Amino acid sequence: MTQRMQKMEVEKGLGEQPEPRDNYKVAYIIHFLLGAGNLLPWNAFITAADYFGYLYPTKHIEKVFSVAYMSSSIVVLLVVVSSGGWSKKLSYRLRMNMGFSLFMLSLMVAPSIDWAWSGSSMKGRHDVAYAVTVTCVAICGLADGLIAGSLIGTAGKLPKQYMQAVFAGTASSGVLVSILRIITKASLPQTPQGLRTSAHFYFIVSTITLLCCTLCCNLLYKLPVMQQYYKLLPHDSVGSRPNFWSVARKIRWPASGILLIYVVTLSIFPGFIGESLASETLKDWYPVMLITIYNISDFVGKSLTALYVLKSIKKTTSACILRLLFYPLFAACLNGPNWLKTEVPVVVLTFMLGVTNGYLTSVIMILAPKSVPVSEAELSAIVMVVFLGCGLVSGSVIGWFWII
Repeated sequence: MTQRMQKMEVEKGLGEQPEPRDNYKVAYIIHFLLGAGNLLPWNAFITAADYFGYLYPTKHIEKVFSVAYMSSSIVVLLVVVSSGGWSKKLSYRLRMNMGFSLFMLSLMVAPSIDWAWSGSSMKGRHDVAYAVTVTCVAICGLADGLIAGSLIGTAGKLPKQYMQAVFAGTASSGVLVSILRIITKASLPQTPQGLRTSAHFYFIVSTITLLCCTLCCNLLYKLPVMQQYYKLLPHDSVGSRPNFWSVARKIRWPASGILLIYVVTLSIFPGFIGESLASETLKDWYPVMLITIYNISDFVGKSLTALYVLKSIKKTTSACILRLLFYPLFAACLNGPNWLKTEVPVVVLTFMLGVTNGYLTSVIMILAPKSVPVSEAELSAIVMVVFLGCGLVSGSVIGWFWII
């Protein structure tokens, strides 16, 4: 009873303090950039569908990348949850720096191998290059789990605008990467050599962007506004450390919703959209265009929460269940009447898939940490990330059923 009263006093004190002022929105912008950096490598790999499809035409690149990336990411998240005092053993700054360093290293290995082994010598090393590329994707997944658990866990303790900034940033990375890929692809000759050169330049620019995110990460914790927030937030020393499953039970509805969101999304995007659909008119531009449309619509959805956020977790979860309708609709685009197999219905459905994914993800990740006591906010955000990761893995595995 005493511990509970201590927690209530701390949380009451937090609520009575004036909210620290984020001058020039610097902390908000950095959270946005870190969110963008968190998903940039994933978007970089899947948006280069034309490039990897050319290098490894017999492989189901998009589906393999999804499973490799998401599986390794959830492994790290599970280790984070089971390790208990992980935040004390590894500081926030160290975790973020480790993650971004792994991102930059992995992102440059795949194109470096292609550049070094181009020509006739590549023929005998095709399988080795493919295995190394998939390994790089898996390493990026490990780094993603490290960064996501740290970034979202910390944002969960802060006012809701910072969580909104993180998820708007994750969506923006897809848009920026898609635009970068279109520019690099269109600016060079549409030949095998032009394709490879454009992809190499695309990966170099992506790596430089990640370096900027690393610098922002090291700046964030030095900002006066963030130091004020850290002082106001309750410490782990107040009361006992919250239990993962007890917190999970409290937020079972939003956790179920986020799981379902990504089961549906990852079983359709990027594998089905990037590989199963074809256009006689757009040819290898078609998957690039569809991925770009999805990323733009996902960004729109996540940005809408800056204007309006649903207040009911149950209504939001019900909307997540309704997204199951995307399965028969996309199946009709693959096997239905000829008019449904054209570009327009696919584009409309892809746009709706992205908008609903973005908006519902952002809403549910904002509501969940605010539905528990402040002392449990960080762990509740990590619980949500774990369930999100489970949805990503499940969806990427289910995506293989489209080719059966």
